[in-house]
Amino acid sequence: MKIIYPTETGSVAVISPTLEYLQDHTIEECVAKDVPASAEFHIIEEEDLPQEHEDFFNAWELIDGNVIVSMTKSVGLTKTRLRQERAPLLTALDVQYQRAQEDGRDTTIIISEKQRLRDVTKLADAATTLDELKALSA
Repeated sequence: MKIIYPTETGSVAVISPTLEYLQDHTIEECVAKDVPASAEFHIIEEEDLPQEHEDFFNAWELIDGNVIVSMTKSVGLTKTRLRQERAPLLTALDVQYQRAQEDGRDTTIIISEKQRLRDVTKLADAATTLDELKALSA
């Protein structure tokens, strides 16, 4: 069993009482101990949680007692991930570009790749499913 409640930031907190704890306490005692007094909580089964935990946990929202994965938040998380992935690639391309300029070599391919990396976040906006977002990479 899991205890879920909305956080102040709009995400979902999940409490997983251990079997050892539940041997000596009730789930309600866990709620009283760990859930903020003003929070509306729900007790659910683990299988009722979204399966996209690793990639999109921070995109979870609690609506009518159900946890859903917000596509809008998932797009934002994916853009952040893509920006982190592309940062070292752009840095390496900057070095390649400078060296190519110093040597008088053609920089067309480097410029094209830098633009592709800059545009990669636009692909997240075009995605319509979580699987599409997961598949994106820099």
